[in-house]
Amino acid sequence: MKRNTIIEIVIILYAILFLYTGISKIIDYSVFREQLATSPILAPIAKPVAVLLPWSEFSVVILLIIPRWRLKGLYTSLLLMLAFTLYIIAILSFSEHLPCSCGGVISMLSWKQHLFFNGAFISLAVWGILLERRFKKEQRDAWKSANPAVGYSG
Repeated sequence: MKRNTIIEIVIILYAILFLYTGISKIIDYSVFREQLATSPILAPIAKPVAVLLPWSEFSVVILLIIPRWRLKGLYTSLLLMLAFTLYIIAILSFSEHLPCSCGGVISMLSWKQHLFFNGAFISLAVWGILLERRFKKEQRDAWKSANPAVGYSG
């Protein structure tokens, strides 16, 4: 499979994920906010998180679909998935009450399934970042070889 095809698949999967979860959080906003309010970690900041998180997910989708910002979108996707995963680990480690503030079908996953799901998406982000960085480097190198006078300071 061509590298560009793999990058596109990773982008599409992340765009679907963040659009779906963001829309689910907005549609069920009051439920989402209440679930966050019962979280032992996020309760004090439940309202701003409930407002900002879906819009953050939509912003990441925009970064991902604009080729110039794609690498930033992949890094941001990785950071969000790492944050979600660390939150799950913290909840599982330090809390008896396990609220799920996920959106839609994802809320039906067990906590172990959440961790595997997140791990798969973290792996996809890392893979996408590595491929996109290599792709951009090859583009720069090709441009420099096609334009040898650029960058000449002598």
